[in-house]
Amino acid sequence: MLKLSDIMTPDVLTVTPETTVRDAMELLAGRHISGAPVVVRDRVVGVVSTTDLLDFAAELPAVPAEPADALELGDSEPAAEWEDGAGVPSAFFSELWSDAGAALEARCQQAASAEWDPLVEHTVAEVMTRRVCSLPPSATVEAAAEYMARAGVHRVLVMDGARLVGIVSTHDIVRAVAARRLAARPPVFTRSGAFDERASPTPSAPRRRRTPRQ
Repeated sequence: MLKLSDIMTPDVLTVTPETTVRDAMELLAGRHISGAPVVVRDRVVGVVSTTDLLDFAAELPAVPAEPADALELGDSEPAAEWEDGAGVPSAFFSELWSDAGAALEARCQQAASAEWDPLVEHTVAEVMTRRVCSLPPSATVEAAAEYMARAGVHRVLVMDGARLVGIVSTHDIVRAVAARRLAARPPVFTRSGAFDERASPTPSAPRRRRTPRQ
């Protein structure tokens, strides 16, 4: 039967808890993958996915164009003035909130600009999932698919004891199915009725053709 060692990706991209959210996003996007293990000195401590990162980024509020500690008194333009008894001019409010920053989506698209990037201020440790779903290299692909479905995850780490040796995603399993590497075999049972996957089915004897009566 097809094992995880047959379809896993051995060259695993990893990040650390200190990796910034911005760097993690760029790493996953650059490798066209949806998640990566979080490792501390070769020890897996969690997993971070694009879903984790995007959910975290979406919850960030709009922020000023510069960090608060970078603003000093006297740096801003004087507020608009108006005569006593007159209404407050609209220009006063537009100047007052001129540094409120754009929406998060627009700001993320221009991370290389000079404005302050809030995603650099946060790390993977704040975002990652600490539950690690793993299986040994000898596990079958069918068992991995069932495990991933029950756990509600899109990838499983392939661990040889405490050592990370690979990763298998739903995409890897789909490719194995498309390549017909998961050939279905009829179940084989022993005389006691127990299932024995090591046995091979015995070919049935050919059926004798009945000679029609004259």
